[in-house]
Amino acid sequence: MVRHSTFLALKSELEASGVEMIAVSKTQPPEAILELYQLGQRIFGENRVQELLEKQPSLPSDIQWHLIGHLQTNKIRPVLPYVSMIESVDSDRLLQSIEKSATQLSRKVEVLLQIKISEEATKYGFDPLTVVNELIAINITQMQYLRFRGVMGMASFVDDETQIRHEFNHLKQIYEQLKRDVFNDYPGFDQISMGMSGDFRIAIEEGSTMVRIGSLIFGERESSTTLG
Repeated sequence: MVRHSTFLALKSELEASGVEMIAVSKTQPPEAILELYQLGQRIFGENRVQELLEKQPSLPSDIQWHLIGHLQTNKIRPVLPYVSMIESVDSDRLLQSIEKSATQLSRKVEVLLQIKISEEATKYGFDPLTVVNELIAINITQMQYLRFRGVMGMASFVDDETQIRHEFNHLKQIYEQLKRDVFNDYPGFDQISMGMSGDFRIAIEEGSTMVRIGSLIFGERESSTTLG
C-alpha cells in the first residue's frame, strides 16, 4: 500500500535539498507504481531485469527506469531499450559488455559506477583501491554510448550510524578522486547515489544527490532487501 502522505512529505523534503528520489518498486504491482506516478513520481528503481520487463509495458512511457540490482551480462541486451540509467555497474567487464550492446542497439544509456564501500560479502562493486586504475586501463573516453554520471554505493546493513556515515563519506571521497583523476574533462559526472529508507538523511549530509527509497513509501516488504 502506497503511503501517500509520507511520500508527499518526503518528496517535498528532498526537493528542498536538491536531492532526487528513486522510488524502489521491487515486488510492487504496477497499480502501486501508477499511484506514485499520479502523485508526481517519475523515477523508479528495479533490481531484477525480468520484473522490470514485465511491468514496463503496462505503465506510462515517460517513467524513467533505473536498474539498481546486480546485472548479469546476458540480461543487458533485453533491458537496455527500457532503462534510462544503470546504477549498478560493478566491474570493467560489465562496462564493456554494456557498451558493446548499446553500440549494437545505437542506444545511449546513463551509468553509475557501483563502489563496494561495505565489507559485507553480499555487496557488489568496484574495489575502492583499484577503481581509478581499472577505469584508466579500459580508456572510458572511447566508450561512445555510455554516459558516466557518477557513483553508487550501499552502506553496511547495521545500526551503527558512525559506521554508516564513515562508509558514505568514503564513497564521497572516491567520487571526488574519480572526478579529479578520471572524469576531469568529462561533462555530467555529478551524481552520488547513496542512502535508503533507513539512512538517507545521513547520506544526504555526506553528499548524496540521489536516494533510493522503498519501504518508507511502499511499506515493509515480505522479504527483506538492501536496495531501498
